[in-house]
Amino acid sequence: MAAPKPEEISHPAMDQLQGLEYCIDSNPSWGEAIALGFQHYILALGTAVMIPSFLVPLMGGDDGDKVRVVQTLLFIQGINTLLQTLFGTRLPTVIGGSYAFMVPIISIIHDSRLMKIEDNHVRFLDTMKAVQGALIVASSIQIVLGYSQIWAICSRYKFYLQINKQGIYITPYRFFSPLGMVPVISLVGFGLFDRGFPVVGKCVEIGIPMLILFVAFSQYLKNFHARQVPVLERFALLISVTVIWAYAHLLTASGAYRHRPDITQVNCRTDRANLISSAPWIKVPYPLQWGAPTFDAGHAFGMMAAVLVSLIESTGAYKAASRLASATIPPAHVLSRGIGWQGIGILLNGLFGTLTGSTVSIENVGLLGSTRVGSRRVIQISAGFMIFFSMLGKFGALFASIPFTIFAAAYCVLFGLVASVGLSFLQFTNMNSMRNLFIVGVALFLGLSVPEYFRGYTLKALHGPAHTKAGWFNDFLNTIFSSSPTVALFVAVFLDNTLEYKDSARDRGMPWWVKFRQFKGDSRNEEFYTLPFNLNRFFPPS
Repeated sequence: MAAPKPEEISHPAMDQLQGLEYCIDSNPSWGEAIALGFQHYILALGTAVMIPSFLVPLMGGDDGDKVRVVQTLLFIQGINTLLQTLFGTRLPTVIGGSYAFMVPIISIIHDSRLMKIEDNHVRFLDTMKAVQGALIVASSIQIVLGYSQIWAICSRYKFYLQINKQGIYITPYRFFSPLGMVPVISLVGFGLFDRGFPVVGKCVEIGIPMLILFVAFSQYLKNFHARQVPVLERFALLISVTVIWAYAHLLTASGAYRHRPDITQVNCRTDRANLISSAPWIKVPYPLQWGAPTFDAGHAFGMMAAVLVSLIESTGAYKAASRLASATIPPAHVLSRGIGWQGIGILLNGLFGTLTGSTVSIENVGLLGSTRVGSRRVIQISAGFMIFFSMLGKFGALFASIPFTIFAAAYCVLFGLVASVGLSFLQFTNMNSMRNLFIVGVALFLGLSVPEYFRGYTLKALHGPAHTKAGWFNDFLNTIFSSSPTVALFVAVFLDNTLEYKDSARDRGMPWWVKFRQFKGDSRNEEFYTLPFNLNRFFPPS
């Protein structure tokens, strides 16, 4: 077959995605922005409800305890989202709960000293205080790496020893490249595949219709306009969730699940969460509401692994969000600033007792692309909804009663969209290079395969592959290697910086990447990432 003529290749590499209606610093009308913010709030409910619903019963907590934890998590989600959009990266990202913290938290729950407590409520409180203490200590990792600019230095340079006739000296070399970051960003989405269709399959009668409806509204009917607004595309998630939620409630009320197995009822019914009846009308979360945190070195060390995983996953998510918000790639010091504020967020998680740490909500990043609205204001409005409804318990619990299967159907689309954004960085690299093909393929495969081995081993043996007498060591390794983006980062960056790296800068995409290393490297950075209230006078960009 003849090679295509040069003029037939009409897709040049582009810094910013095309076709987005609103970018990071442009805003829809206030009415549309409020509706979009509410849509982001509804999507954020999935993780905020799922994590406490799984962990609180293991700790001995009842439905009332579960509701308080959900309220507290949503409250801190809102505060952390505002802090990140105002003073952190300033990207339109929701900062939510993280599954990366599950391994060390479950390890704390099964601590023999806590399991011996016979009174369930006392055991719940003592376990909560132990988790709080571990989060408070572990948060220092991101705070130090962020505000000291160490993470920025890692993002900018690698230093290697070079030996020649003149002696031994240190040479700076680029550490992260577009090629090395592709598997990391892609697996931020692909690595969550187990929260997609495997969950949809637990209740196909509502999961499949939700998936079909969401795709139909957001893609096939996206040209339907009402008052010049593409209503079905812009609000596909909100409309789909409302329709399928009402359908699920109809099935529940009609007795369709009356004699079905418990697992089916949990995933399908709209009345199994017991959140509405247990929620207070008004409740304002406050620091140390569960009591004074307790501190244990082993617990804290295991939690540090989850903080490192959260840092790596968020790094990939920030880069994906920047592209879906039609912004430039965040400069190294902006990324480091965001990690510092995320550390503050994990500190708040520990002080308030949310039962998990913080990371970028991947599903909400995907929703930026689905709606084609990357406005920062929309995300700040969604943070307002999180704070407001977390204090009005009954109203917040009403929305939190949406079956998780509905969210999982939406994840099938949104996680895939984020993953494809990671793959889009390949346009800046030479994918006709066998070196590059090797690095991307091996990093993607191992990034999926290694965590799957760790998860499968844990399900069968009820403990991770790392199973020594040192619990903190087990938690550290099992947490690190259960994260797809983290494994991908280790593999991709190692191979990219050791395999024929000296003569491959152009193939790796470095000529395009280099201008985003410094804040002043691109004039657009000031538009996207400058701090509000003229704070750049006190915190000048580096």
